[in-house]
This record gives sequence, C-alpha cells and structure tokens, in this order.
Amino acid sequence: MSKITLEDILKLLSKYDVEELEGVEIEGDIEIELESSSGINPQYLQAIGMELGMAAYHLARAAMMLGFPIQQLFGGDASASGFQSMQLPQFPQAYQPAPPAVAKEKKIELIKKKFEPYKVEWSGYVEEVQLGATPKEGGTRKYTIKLGGEKSLPFYIFDAPQPNLPAISIDVFDRPVPLPKAVRVHYEDVMGHPDEWAKKVIKKFGADAVTIHLISTDPLLDDTPPHEAVKTVEDVLQAVKCPIIVGGSGNKEKDPVLLEKVAEVAEGERVLLASATLDMDWERIGKAAKEHGHCVLAWTQMDINSQRTLNRYLLKRVGLPRDSLVMDPTTAALGYGLDYAYSNMERARLAALKGDEDLAFPVSSGTTNAWGAREAWMKESPLEGDYSWGMREHRGPLWEIITGLTLSLAAVDIFMMMHPVSVAVLKELIHTLGGKKEVEVECEDWISAELS
Repeated sequence: MSKITLEDILKLLSKYDVEELEGVEIEGDIEIELESSSGINPQYLQAIGMELGMAAYHLARAAMMLGFPIQQLFGGDASASGFQSMQLPQFPQAYQPAPPAVAKEKKIELIKKKFEPYKVEWSGYVEEVQLGATPKEGGTRKYTIKLGGEKSLPFYIFDAPQPNLPAISIDVFDRPVPLPKAVRVHYEDVMGHPDEWAKKVIKKFGADAVTIHLISTDPLLDDTPPHEAVKTVEDVLQAVKCPIIVGGSGNKEKDPVLLEKVAEVAEGERVLLASATLDMDWERIGKAAKEHGHCVLAWTQMDINSQRTLNRYLLKRVGLPRDSLVMDPTTAALGYGLDYAYSNMERARLAALKGDEDLAFPVSSGTTNAWGAREAWMKESPLEGDYSWGMREHRGPLWEIITGLTLSLAAVDIFMMMHPVSVAVLKELIHTLGGKKEVEVECEDWISAELS
C-alpha cells in the first residue's frame, strides 16, 4: 500500500490542466500532518476545512434521521455551531426524538424505630443487707435501711432497677476529738454527749443512720473498759430510733472484745459491727454477730484478694449469713488515691455482677477520710509562693462531696460522713441520679452561675 500526499494530487491535476473530477471515488485513510501553518497555502487549508465540514453535515443529518437529538450537542441551538448557513431538514413527527423520560419523584419515608437503650443482663447480683430492726422484727428502730440488692452497675436503671439507693451515716464520737474547724463548728455544743450528738445528726442534718466510734477504749487515750464503753451504745439506742453502726478504736487486741460486748447489749437491734479485719480476731467478731443477730463490716486495705479471703472466712468458717455481711475495701480521698479506691470497688462490683459470690455484698465507704487531706482543712498551702487555695469552709465540704460522689459511681451502698453540707449535697445528687427526684435544668446562664 502506497501513500500519496494532498500536494502530490494537486500537482498531478495541475500538470494535466484538470479543473474538476466527476464520478471519481478515492478510498483509503487520510493522514494530516501539520507541522506549521506558515508554509501552507491558505487555499489548501480552506479546501480541507470545507470537506471536513461537509462530512460533518452529512453525519449530523444521518444521526437526526436515526433519532439522535443532535441539537443537544449545541445546547439546543443548531445555529450556534458551524451549521448556521445550512438548512437542516424537517422530519415527520414519527421521526422526532422522544423526550427523555423524567423519573417520578419517590417519597422517602424514614424507618419507624422506637429507641431502646442498650441493656446488659448480668448473671450475678448483690446481696441485700438490712440494718436495724423494727419492733415487729425484735428491735426498737422506727425504720430500717436496706443496702445492696443491685442487679446492675450503680444508677444504670435502664439495665435493671436499683432497689435501694445509697444511705448516709454521720460519725459520732464517745469523747471530744480534734476536728477540722469547718466540721467542729457544727458539733461544738454536743461534743462529749454522744446521745445528743446522735440526735442532732438525725433531726437537724438528715442522716439516715448514726456511726458511733468508741475511741475512748483506745489504750493510748482513756482505755475505757468494754463493759463501760457499751453504755454509750445503750444511750444512743435510746436517743435515736434509726439504725446504728458501732466501731471501736482500731486497736487489734481490744476491738474484738469490745464488739463482742456491743453485740450482747444491742441484741435484736441488728447493728453493723465495724470492723472485722484479717489481722485481728475476726472469728470472735463474726460469731458474736451471728449469735446476736447483727451484721459485720469486713474491712480490707484496698486489695480485692484480701477482701475475698476475709469474706470467705466469715461466711464459711464462722457461718455468718450472707445477708449479714458488708464490705469496706478502704476509701482513699480525692488527690490521695481516689482512683485506686474507685478501681478496687468497681472491680469487686463487676465481679459480683458476673457471678462471683465471694464479692457479691454491699460496699461501705469511710468518706470521712476526705478530711485527712490537707487541702480539706488547711487554711492555705504550706508551699511558699503557691497559689491561693480559697476558703477552706468551701474546700472541705467539696473534698468530701467529690470523694463520695465519685465512689457512688463505683459501688458504694452506704457512706460514713461528717459535714452536714456534704451530706445534704451528696444525698440530693444520689436521689437525682437514682431517678427519685425530678430536676429542671436551665442552662442558659450556667457559665456565669455562682455557687451559693
């Protein structure tokens, strides 16, 4: 196959003076190479353009006859193209291209679905423990307190109802003790009179229970004999008709003897004996509680394995009923190990809900420990050049509130506290979280709101 250029054809035609051709067909492929238009005769370019235009015209007519809307290529106006001097033929209606089909607008409906919060069903539950006994139950209390009974995590009321919200007990001492000023001002008139102190915390400050600390029995203080110390318990039982908790001085040798005597004089009242520990005669305390119908507070030092061991001893070796045991895994205050206390309590509660029967008991918190933090009671920072800590009258209660509120989210069922403001605030928060109190929140000015 040979190639011939357009220039060769023109030269050949001019050589023989040929002006036009008729009935001649040229078949083949056309290759156009334009390196530069400056050296080409404009007439040649015009001739090529005309031939290409005619080819385009005939192709366009053929496309229209086949039903293709050629006008769409030029925005609906054929005159806008190179066909302005050409008359496009009019075709019968049958040949007119059909208008594009317009899809009907489809109605979109959202799937109707009722919102249901994700629920977890636990295999285990927390034992329910009752403190106090009414006259029908063999005691003299006007009301009782029930701890535990949960089948879900604290305040997860969409998983399972929380049958008993946490209770609050206020500490009372059988002798005057050095207290932070913010606390002392509320009890100065009743110090030295534990029965009057107990009345005040119940009637004025709204405590649910009273915790009596018989610290006068400490050999380093008054070394009060157990048979004399328990008279305070009798006085308090006469003064108030709420459930009570009785603790000793923390002396490992004397507390078991003391709590055994308390169990005797308070028989039928179902008090909580605080506390049995692994490093004291826990068996003596457990047997006294079992014999006289009381409960035992099992105290360990922030160690879940020690807690499990002590619980097993009381339940299996002593035979203490399961509805008579409360755990105290130790409370560390805000800034002084609160995260460790929280983790330990939460682990125990999760284990209980998963079916660990050795840890399936209510939890007590010595929230009063918050007052051991220097930020709670010191007037100002001991560090030279430190920033101002603000009023300790506010800091102390806040330290106790935050400690209690944080641990309420872990597992605590009963709090032992001191400051009346802390008690009131924590109780309101607990009732709000537990759905017992409806709260209307107006948040428009919350940024500028002041604490009163």
